[in-house]
Amino acid sequence: MYYVYVLLSQKDNKFYIGFTGELKRRLKEHNSGKNTSTKSRRPLKLIYYEAHLSQADAMRRERYFKTTKGKSTLKQMLRDSLEKNN
Repeated sequence: MYYVYVLLSQKDNKFYIGFTGELKRRLKEHNSGKNTSTKSRRPLKLIYYEAHLSQADAMRRERYFKTTKGKSTLKQMLRDSLEKNN
């Protein structure tokens, strides 16, 4: 399985969107500072993920979530969760 995931920085309240084949390992890497793009934004909280059978499908979905429309869709989908986080 391939996973598209969304992390919420509890420092700057912004999303980080990625994909991986090993979700638990990837989350540990983000929160331990091994990923340079999220190192200064820790702690990070997993707020959403979805599984795909195909790596190509997961990559396509990740690219969509990184667009303006995709971010808007995520915020709409997760609006209740995001309100509780604040």
